[in-house]
Amino acid sequence: MKQQNEFELRPCEFMGSNLTWSVDIVVASTVEAISPVVDQLMQSLKTSCCTPEQEIAVEMALREALANAIVHGNHEDLHKKVRVCCACDAKRGMLIAVKDQGEGFDPSKIPSPLAGQSILSEHGRGIYLINLLMDEVQFRNGGTEIRMRKDLHPTR
Repeated sequence: MKQQNEFELRPCEFMGSNLTWSVDIVVASTVEAISPVVDQLMQSLKTSCCTPEQEIAVEMALREALANAIVHGNHEDLHKKVRVCCACDAKRGMLIAVKDQGEGFDPSKIPSPLAGQSILSEHGRGIYLINLLMDEVQFRNGGTEIRMRKDLHPTR
C-alpha cells in the first residue's frame, strides 16, 4: 500500500476561536503561480481584514514567502506543492502560513543583506523584508514553514 504524503494530510490550523475568516490552498511549485495566488489571496484579505495601510506590507511579505517556498524550498519541482493558509483573528490579526515540501533550512544561518558581500548579492533579501514588514515571523518544521502575523490595529 502506498504511503500518503504527510503534506497532503496536514492542512494549516490556526488555534483559537476568534477566527472571522480563513482560507487554505495548495499551489503548484512554479514561479508563474505566484502572482495569481497572491492576487487572489489579497482580494480576499482586503474584504475580510486587511486595511489599506497594511495591503502593501502584507502583499510583499506573502509574495516573498511564496517565492521562497517555490524557488528555494521546492526548487520548482512540479511534483511538490506549497500550502498557503491565511486567516483573520479578531484578537491576533492577520495570520499567514506558507509550507513547502523542501528540505528546510536554518534561518539563523542566512546572512544579513546589510553586511559584507551580501550587500552586492542579487538574492537574500526576502526573509529580511518579511521580518521588516510583518509584526511577527516564525519558522517551523525545520524551516519548511513560515508563519507571519500582522496586527489588525497597529499602535500608532
